Amino acid sequence: MKISFIISLFLIVFFFISCKSADLSAIKASLPDMSNKTDGVYRGNYTLSGTPVRVTVDVTVNENNITEIKIIEHRRSPVGKKAEKITEKIIKEQSLDVDAISGATGSSKAILMAVENALQ
Repeated sequence: MKISFIISLFLIVFFFISCKSADLSAIKASLPDMSNKTDGVYRGNYTLSGTPVRVTVDVTVNENNITEIKIIEHRRSPVGKKAEKITEKIIKEQSLDVDAISGATGSSKAILMAVENALQ
């Protein structure tokens, strides 16, 4: 039990350091022009350089709006799971210019970039 706790703690610290080592402030996602986007489901992915964070999403578009974002794959640290709530913000605001989820910035940025890549 003690060994598994130590290993878990090590992994959390490793992922945290890995995400901090990437220049996350330089990653800016922007929503492509949606005015001519055909209704359908678009797949995108993104790997956060220098980290094990990788995201694949399916983005549903209906009448030029994002109506659903499904996370197909999300390789992340244990705290990165909470970043998945960012999809709700994207849909509500119809924008990728939303704040990252505190404590899960790396995963938040990866999700935003995966959505951008899906819609390009």
